[in-house]
Amino acid sequence: MTVDRHAVAQAAARLVAASDEGRPVAPVRDLLGEQDIDAAYAVQQELTRRRLASGAVVAGRKIGLTSPAVQRQLGVDQPDFGVLFADMDVSAEAEIPSDRLLQPKAEAEIAFVLGEDLADGVLDAARVRAAVEYAVAAIEIVDSRVADWDIRLTDTIADNASSGLYVLADRRLTLDAFEPREVTMRMYAEGEPVSEGAGSACLGDPLNALAWLARTAQAYGDPLRAGQVVLSGALGPMVPAPPGSRIHAEIGPLGTVTAAFSEKSEKRDA
Repeated sequence: MTVDRHAVAQAAARLVAASDEGRPVAPVRDLLGEQDIDAAYAVQQELTRRRLASGAVVAGRKIGLTSPAVQRQLGVDQPDFGVLFADMDVSAEAEIPSDRLLQPKAEAEIAFVLGEDLADGVLDAARVRAAVEYAVAAIEIVDSRVADWDIRLTDTIADNASSGLYVLADRRLTLDAFEPREVTMRMYAEGEPVSEGAGSACLGDPLNALAWLARTAQAYGDPLRAGQVVLSGALGPMVPAPPGSRIHAEIGPLGTVTAAFSEKSEKRDA
């Protein structure tokens, strides 16, 4: 299928305007259709090209749509992915900078850090597993440049899989020490339980999600590399993360990861 480059350029411009102006915009599916995955990834690639041209550095990828329930909701039968940039990692920040976000929500995930490239040859389960150097607990702060999260498949793919920021815990475990599919997750907001799940909620096993991404990235000609971070996809339902909120997740046996959100200033509305 031939991608409509004019539509891709229009969709990219709309999403850039949302980021630049700090205000969500209308969905882009009016330009791309609801199921044209190639066009949606073309928009994502254009936005990535612009980020790289401005000096951004790729830190890894995130996997989305790993929940069967969400897949059914959006009418798809496979995950999607987005690009993680180095400046999206806010693990070292005392607070999550709410001014960088529009409509944030939090998801608890496993983050895999790769010790080997996943670029050539057969990327089967054994190869993918062996490439993982270690894993940590993570909170992904998903965000949407589309107003009211009114998204379909092409909207979220084009919008870098609704990426925002992410936090990684300090505790590192190798895959010899635990099985990702067996982890349990509980997430709390202001100390109250708000979400729970398990590794098996992520495509049956977060390593299945990683294998899917490795093969898909290889097919797109931009394979996963040693040192990159891969966010596995949510282990349970996402929850709102408004300014001033404090969220933490317990992912056994990986431990606890915390995201404390700053109060949002009024500078964009001044």
